Amino acid sequence: MPPVSPTSGSRPRRRWPLWAAAVAVVLTLSVGVPVVLLTGGVSDVAVGEPATAASPTENPTTVAARQVAERITAQLDKQATALLGGDRSGFAAIASSAVRPDLRRRFDALKALRVTHWQGRPSGLPTSAGRAGEWRVSIEFQYCFVVPNCQPSPMVVETRWRDGAEPRLLTFPKSKSSAYVNGRYNGQPGVLPWEVSKLAVLVGKRVMVASTPAHRNRLPGLLKRAEAAAKVADTYAVTGTSPDLYRVFYAGPKEWDRWYGGDQPEWGAGYAVNVGGGHHEVVLAPETLGYGPGLDEVLRHELAHAASLPDKGYWDDSAWWLVEGLAEHAGADGQQVARYEGLVPTRRLVEGDWDGKLDKLLPAADAPDEQVAGHYGIAYLAFRHLVDRFGEERAFAFFKAVVHDLRLPAQTTEEIFGESWASLRKECVAYIRKAVR
Repeated sequence: MPPVSPTSGSRPRRRWPLWAAAVAVVLTLSVGVPVVLLTGGVSDVAVGEPATAASPTENPTTVAARQVAERITAQLDKQATALLGGDRSGFAAIASSAVRPDLRRRFDALKALRVTHWQGRPSGLPTSAGRAGEWRVSIEFQYCFVVPNCQPSPMVVETRWRDGAEPRLLTFPKSKSSAYVNGRYNGQPGVLPWEVSKLAVLVGKRVMVASTPAHRNRLPGLLKRAEAAAKVADTYAVTGTSPDLYRVFYAGPKEWDRWYGGDQPEWGAGYAVNVGGGHHEVVLAPETLGYGPGLDEVLRHELAHAASLPDKGYWDDSAWWLVEGLAEHAGADGQQVARYEGLVPTRRLVEGDWDGKLDKLLPAADAPDEQVAGHYGIAYLAFRHLVDRFGEERAFAFFKAVVHDLRLPAQTTEEIFGESWASLRKECVAYIRKAVR
């Protein structure tokens, strides 16, 4: 997976070797859905609190907007109570008749995902929608699945309401992808599965798997394999805390083009996307369930992203090799270097025009598949060298310093490994060249 970048907006990807029997490439997005999501919180407007007497100098429009926000908040609280209480009609009752069918479908999907927390609040004051009695306002929803009292994931939607004693929701569009602002990701990954699709869901000890009802019969096998991958991924939680639950979505062709903004490359087989609240959701592409043993490697790789990547902040493109190297190491799951599937394209790249730089390893978006596979192979071998020489504990500490704390390798290798980055990089390059001979 390519690292999240404040300029590229690309997701972390993993390539599946095209030379293998599966003939696919693994994509593990960390952007595109982004690695850092929705850093903003609910507005500081005192929504939902008892109205206070307006200042003699306060703008009457502001006073009116605050009162509208309070009435909308009351409606959102009713909706939350209905959802958590299993009241499908009550969940949709806050909306106009035109919007209710969509809300009922969302209700069904959220209940299938075992929603345990749901709260909506205006994010800022409503503004006039251009018609008498109608208002526009951004609503931030916070939600949890399966796990009670989790750190909620946020989602912001632009809505329109008709005011009254009980305001009515007039429009409730799908969430949209947002871009980076001042080097921080202040948005969200795009349309979420439960916003647009009917879902079938199974929940295990560490993993939730979901897909459309058409693929319901594939979920038991997927859950079993994802649970095995989760045991490996848990050991890659570089902060010491594993995800409370891994979320895996299997996409059909239509869903692959729509979920989380779509627009995935043809070679993509999976990605991990940050949805906020410390959660990265893993999406598997169509056909991946036919990969045989290769699916297990894909799952280990993607779930390792979910376990290792930071919830907030972003990593620079120069750390791409480290992000992907760790995930490839998890995917390999202790196998000998000689058995690494990407060794052949890695050899061709290393013996070709590779300049030996790790911080420039992020492949171009239009790079040939085999070349990209070689980039992933180099990342894997570089991280493998750190683990082999220094052990996982120090390799993970280095990952955390660079990817989570945004420190440059040159600032950390002396304290973590006891040698300069210039010297260590040369060692990694020498190891890589030797490994592909």
